[in-house]
Amino acid sequence: MPLVPTSSIVDAAREARVGAAAFNVIHLETAEALATAAERTNTPLILQISENCIRYHGSLLPITRATLALAESSAAPISVHLDHITDAELVHQGVAAGVGSVMVDASALPYERNVATTAELTAWCHDRDVHVEAELGEVGGKDGVHAPGVRTDPDEALAFVQATGVDALAVAVGSSHAMHERTAVLDKDLIAALRAMLPVPLVLHGSSGVPDEELRRAIAAGMTKINISTHLVSVFTHSIRQTLGADLALIDSRKYIKPAREAVAQEAARLLDVLSTPVAVPEQYAAQAPTPG
Repeated sequence: MPLVPTSSIVDAAREARVGAAAFNVIHLETAEALATAAERTNTPLILQISENCIRYHGSLLPITRATLALAESSAAPISVHLDHITDAELVHQGVAAGVGSVMVDASALPYERNVATTAELTAWCHDRDVHVEAELGEVGGKDGVHAPGVRTDPDEALAFVQATGVDALAVAVGSSHAMHERTAVLDKDLIAALRAMLPVPLVLHGSSGVPDEELRRAIAAGMTKINISTHLVSVFTHSIRQTLGADLALIDSRKYIKPAREAVAQEAARLLDVLSTPVAVPEQYAAQAPTPG
């Protein structure tokens, strides 16, 4: 099926009060596993390529072109998104390659420079029909705004969205990047307040550390795009350890990568079911969000 715009996946999920799944690509094997999961569940999926992933592969084009080709050949509705991009040149390269959305990450800059940088790149992307996500400050795990106890202020968030024109906003509500245990408890009242105030979808970074039912409660409260990376990376690595541990003579990498790819496909499919299944919205969270634009 043709590549799907990220905006259509996110906007439809926001309207339906379900999660828009956004899973990170590490290498081609994980991209294949994630596309397989989307096909098995017939669920829309956003494949994310981070700046760290680009550095690992040495440049943007090889992994991005491969992921785009995989998405375009899939029977499932898939979009390709650049995640946590701090280098404007990578934004330009990714858009030229065909990605449908970008997370502009100027969060390490002072607020005014963050706004100016994000607004400039957002305008450039919008001229090319590319969806833009951003955030106010650094995410937890990087000594920033998503560290435990730090929360996004709704008034500041609204001012940031209005000043930059972004299409989605990553907010700090209790999650943290690179968590290895799924123990995070999110601030659902804050999520509801942010949804009620902001005219754009809310994005949860650091979702690997959030258990299934807490993710569902967050979606019911108003969260839309759910980013997951570390949890699925852990599944891949655990499978490889198991396979190699069971056969110390094994040397053909295909024979331990293939079961790891399948393990990720199975867990990603399970997560897609968790995120895409509608949940009852508590009355206190039922207020409609502002209309985008």
